[in-house]
Amino acid sequence: MIRYLINKIFYALLTLFGVVTVIFLLFNVLPGDPAQMMLGQNQTADQVEAVRQKYGFDKPKTTQYFYYINDLLPISFHSKNESDYTFLRSGKYTATTLFTIGNTTTVLKFPYLRESFTKQGKKVSEVIGETLPNTFVLAVSAIGIALFLGLILGVVSAIYKDTWLDKTIQIVSTVGMSVPSFFSAILFAWFFGFVLHKYTHLEMTGSLYELDDYGEAMHMQWKNLILPALVLGIRPLAVVIQLMRNSLLEVYNQDFIRTARAKGLSENQIIRKHAVKNALNPVVTAISGWFASMLAGAVFVEYIFGWNGLGKEIVNALNTLDLPVIMGSVLIIAVIFIIINIFVDIIYTWLDPKVTLD
Repeated sequence: MIRYLINKIFYALLTLFGVVTVIFLLFNVLPGDPAQMMLGQNQTADQVEAVRQKYGFDKPKTTQYFYYINDLLPISFHSKNESDYTFLRSGKYTATTLFTIGNTTTVLKFPYLRESFTKQGKKVSEVIGETLPNTFVLAVSAIGIALFLGLILGVVSAIYKDTWLDKTIQIVSTVGMSVPSFFSAILFAWFFGFVLHKYTHLEMTGSLYELDDYGEAMHMQWKNLILPALVLGIRPLAVVIQLMRNSLLEVYNQDFIRTARAKGLSENQIIRKHAVKNALNPVVTAISGWFASMLAGAVFVEYIFGWNGLGKEIVNALNTLDLPVIMGSVLIIAVIFIIINIFVDIIYTWLDPKVTLD
C-alpha cells in the first residue's frame, strides 16, 4: 500500500506539473494586458505600469512561469526586497519561515493561486473556497441519485432480460444518455419550475444559500438542489443502468454463480451476496469519472439554474477574462481527478480480492 501510494503521488506530481505548464502557456498566449484587465479602461499609464511591476507582468514569460511555479509550491523561495514580486508579504502568502540564506527566504506555505482580476484583489483560493462546496454538494447529490436508481434499475433489467420491462428501461436510459445536459436543464426548469410551480413549489433558478425576504441573512434552500441534481444525474444514471445490466448478465454466466445455484442458494441470495458485488467494477470506474467530470462539467447546469458553484464561476471568469480564477479552477479540478483516481483504485481491492495495489 505504501509503495503504491508513493508511486501514485510521484506520478500525480508529474501530472500536475504538466497541467500547470499547459495552463500557463495556454492563458499567457491570449491577447490582452492582464494589468489593464485588473484596473479597467479608465486608468493612467503610471497606474498600469505599477500593477505590472507588482504582479510581475513586466517580466519575460519564462520568469513569469517560474514565479507561477513558486507561488504554487508548498516550499517556495522569496526575496527580501520589497520591490520584487516574490517578496513575502503578509497579506499575500500564508507561510511559515524555514530558513534564510542571504537575500532569499525559504518558507512552507499554502499554494498561492493569486488574485482575481475582477473581484477587487480577492484571492482565487477564497473564490474557489466559496463556490466549490456548492458544486460538491450538487455533484454528490447527482451521483447519489444515479447510483441509487441506476443499480436498482440495472439489476431489474438484467433479471427480466428481454421482457417489456427490460426494453422500457433500455429505451429510457438510451434517451437519458442522448439528451444534452443544457437542454434537460432548460426543459426541467421550465416544466417543473414554471408550468408546475403551483404543485412542485420549485423555482426555475436558485442556489443552496439565499437571502431571506428581508435581505439580512443567508438561509439554506434544499429544494433548490432538486432540479439541478436530477438534471445532472440523468446521464450518469443512464450509464449506470447500462453498465450494471451488462456486467450482471456477464457475471450470471460465470462458474461460481452456477455453483451457488447448485448449492441451493435462492436467487435473491445469489444476487445480493455474489453477483452484484462482482458486477460493480465497471460501475465504480464509470462513476468515478463522472463524479470528477461533474465538478468540472456542471457549468451549463449551474449557469441555467443560477447555482452558485464552481461551474458558474468559471463561466463568469471566461466572460470577463479573469485568468487567475480560470487557471486556479482548472488546477483544482485536476487535483480532484487525481485524488478520485487513487481512491477508486483502493475501492477495487475491496470489490475484487484478486486486484492488488502494485
